Amino acid sequence: MSDESKRLKAAYADDPSQRWVYWGPYLSERQWGTVREDYSDNGDAWNYLPHDHARSRAYRWGEDGLAGISDDKNRLCFALALWNGRDAILKERLFGLTNSQGNHGEDVKEYYFFLDNTPTHSWMRWLYKYPQAAYPYSDLVNTNAARGKQDFEYELIDTGVFDGDRYFDVQVDYAKAGPEDICVCITIHNRAPEPSTIDVLPTLWFRNQWSWKGTQAPTLVGDAGGPVATVKTSGTDLSSEDGYGAPMTLYCDGPQALYFVDNETNQARLWGSQPSPRYPKDGINDHVVAGADTVNPALTGSKASAHWRVAIDAGGSATVRLRLSADSALSDPFGATYAATLADRQAEADAYYGDLIPSGLDDDRKAIMRQAYAGMLWSKQFYSYAVRTWLDGDPAQPKPPPGHNRNQDWQHFFASNILTMPDTWEYPWFAQWDLCFQSVVFSRLDPTFAKNQLLVLAREWFMSPAGAIPAYEWNFSDVNPPLHAWASLRVFEHEQAATGGAGDLGFLEAMFRYCLLYFAWWANRKDLEGGDVFTGGFLGLDNISIVDRSSLKTLGDQINKDLELGQSDGTSWMGMFCLNMMDMALRLRQTGEAEYDRLAIKFFQHFVFITDAINGTVHDGGQPFAIWDDADRFYYDVLKVSDRHDPKHTCYQQIKLRSLVGVIALFPCYILDVDALEASTHAGLLSRIEWFSSVHPELLDQATVSDAGGGNRRLLSFVDPERLSQILRWVLDEAEFLSPHGVRGLSKAYQTPYTLQVEGQTLSENYEPAESTTYDFGGNSNWRGPVWFPINFLLIETLARFHRFVGDGYTVEHPHGSGAQKTLREVADDLTERMIAIFTRGADGNRPVFGGNQTFQQDPHWKDHILFYEYFHGDNGAGLGASHQTGWTGLITELLRGVTG
Repeated sequence: MSDESKRLKAAYADDPSQRWVYWGPYLSERQWGTVREDYSDNGDAWNYLPHDHARSRAYRWGEDGLAGISDDKNRLCFALALWNGRDAILKERLFGLTNSQGNHGEDVKEYYFFLDNTPTHSWMRWLYKYPQAAYPYSDLVNTNAARGKQDFEYELIDTGVFDGDRYFDVQVDYAKAGPEDICVCITIHNRAPEPSTIDVLPTLWFRNQWSWKGTQAPTLVGDAGGPVATVKTSGTDLSSEDGYGAPMTLYCDGPQALYFVDNETNQARLWGSQPSPRYPKDGINDHVVAGADTVNPALTGSKASAHWRVAIDAGGSATVRLRLSADSALSDPFGATYAATLADRQAEADAYYGDLIPSGLDDDRKAIMRQAYAGMLWSKQFYSYAVRTWLDGDPAQPKPPPGHNRNQDWQHFFASNILTMPDTWEYPWFAQWDLCFQSVVFSRLDPTFAKNQLLVLAREWFMSPAGAIPAYEWNFSDVNPPLHAWASLRVFEHEQAATGGAGDLGFLEAMFRYCLLYFAWWANRKDLEGGDVFTGGFLGLDNISIVDRSSLKTLGDQINKDLELGQSDGTSWMGMFCLNMMDMALRLRQTGEAEYDRLAIKFFQHFVFITDAINGTVHDGGQPFAIWDDADRFYYDVLKVSDRHDPKHTCYQQIKLRSLVGVIALFPCYILDVDALEASTHAGLLSRIEWFSSVHPELLDQATVSDAGGGNRRLLSFVDPERLSQILRWVLDEAEFLSPHGVRGLSKAYQTPYTLQVEGQTLSENYEPAESTTYDFGGNSNWRGPVWFPINFLLIETLARFHRFVGDGYTVEHPHGSGAQKTLREVADDLTERMIAIFTRGADGNRPVFGGNQTFQQDPHWKDHILFYEYFHGDNGAGLGASHQTGWTGLITELLRGVTG
């Protein structure tokens, strides 16, 4: 067992001296656009606390900073600030465009990379590329504002600030000598052909809780005398639950100065109001950039920076050393133990990943996998949100305006947790189905953390009294695909495989109970007319449809009709949920509780009824409609159009648009191996299936396929092998779904737009392989052509599972039209390789993910720093959307492991 694995094993024990996860990368790169900081009456979270305010305004619910770390409650925070001598402000946090400023939505305009991290954060490495020219804030805003949806985004590299390699590579390494003893090494490389100077200002501060709670502020106290300067924490209730953590000392190796201010709002600058503190939050910025007398000469406050002004030769480098420790009496903080700690932790990280990453991968794939894991670990964030407090406002503050009412139906919600986030830039918050995928990846790194993530979202302070799991901060009531049971099974399986034995049945049992509540909520709230056809809105697929699936009322008002949507994907997710719950129940039969047998058959029966609904003709008030289209051999959403004055006048229209909503119908797939069950379960389950078959003989054949080899196995699926091949005819056609880099969100056939007539309204949709060119239905996250990792991952997993049932004797043409017959295992493997190839170098030496950006493709200081984008161009694999979205794309690690079902 590696040293890192030993630390991780001890980290969750009761011994506080082994809390190696107490400090970590829990500070966001940019806390912006978050609902929690928005006290406006119009819900415009992006503009309520803009970038220009961030340096001057104390945050309420979180903090941010470059390469930031904190304790597990964001009480004491540490991050990096920089100044190139030309910027108008210090570079303390990332800059980007708001949703309304970007021609394709919100977008970070910086280049930073998560290069390494271990599960206990004993070793972490971060890299930032800082231009030596003045950062072009106005140029980025104005040029993007002048561009439309048809245009490319205007990126930082397009402004010319990196021309001639005139930039600094700023690398930050963290190495823990102990759980609360962190060595910090900042290495700055001058990539320019001439000497250049940079100001480096590592910063330590307390998150401001005192202004909201009316308590006494803690303080930092500096000592600049001697070669090693120190900043020590002091103040009240440092170690209480609501306090500011244990006392810490920041040791600084030879800075030119220490600066202290108060982490409080500069009201005079922002609003011209008084009083403002003498040394407000932005005082260090004003002092360094403008020479203002805005830092406390007494070397005390709640925010402090150590200052190094470093001149670096052309092509040279310089190093800044710090140490943040609970030991206030280190006699030689930068002696031999400092260098040894950095070297040892890096070597231990190498050993840890040497065990975790398959040895058969080439070096390029190993590096991609390790950076993906690093991105996952850097995306662990402290998340604090008490909805009732936020709605009511803090006692020491003005009452929020009347329009301040987002998530008002979730006043029970209370979060103060480390959660895995889709991204650390811009409104860092959890997203329900993202977190499910992330937990599957985390189960390889830190099974305890992975299990806790799934558990916390289902706990009573998150889950609604009705049984709903919150979707994401912007609207907790939105509906995500119900993947909690699926993720729980995968996490359980991964840990079981790693440790041997029965696995953590206690975790599985707890998740089963929570998922019972969640399943009941879905069944009672999202079943269209009680016919086992489910709704759910956009279900995370944003603009995939020709109608706004989350807000049909707008279209309904235009045509003066009431609209409802029977969703192929919503129904499919519930079919998958049934099978996952049945699987969990059968596994939990090992606990000896016979009740799990009855619950297993309950979910089996519900799955059969859902199968009948999605495959047959549903009669709603005497009106028939169907999701499966026998002519096209594909599944479609169905639009119900009702007269508002006489609801009996109703018609149904299939939205015959080939998209992932039909492909998702493949995902409910389970092999029921009756012979592998315990004897009592075996007999009981068979008898109940036989009983159900006798009562509903017309249904069972639609949902089960018997083993052709004569074994006692049954395939539970919406599709039998014949229908599977018919659907795959579309999926594996390169003129339809199949791209060189995975399966597209929408068929490429719609380069010629698809149109639909609804009560005289002509609706239209076309294939868009890159960013959306319209503002339809959240169009800045485009599902109308790009490749998305999660759905592709589930498809690959599903095909592998089908193969385990049908075997090598079952083949399909792949790609369609090629004449080549492949097993489903071979198809799954090919799709896996197509996805992996997004990141690997091709024959031309380029990585598709970087598109036409030749700096990223060719420059030795750029080309091996991988970005894991939100989604990928449907034709060439270039990265699109958010650039650090390991919440989605961290699944590349599972594909690189060869785990596909």
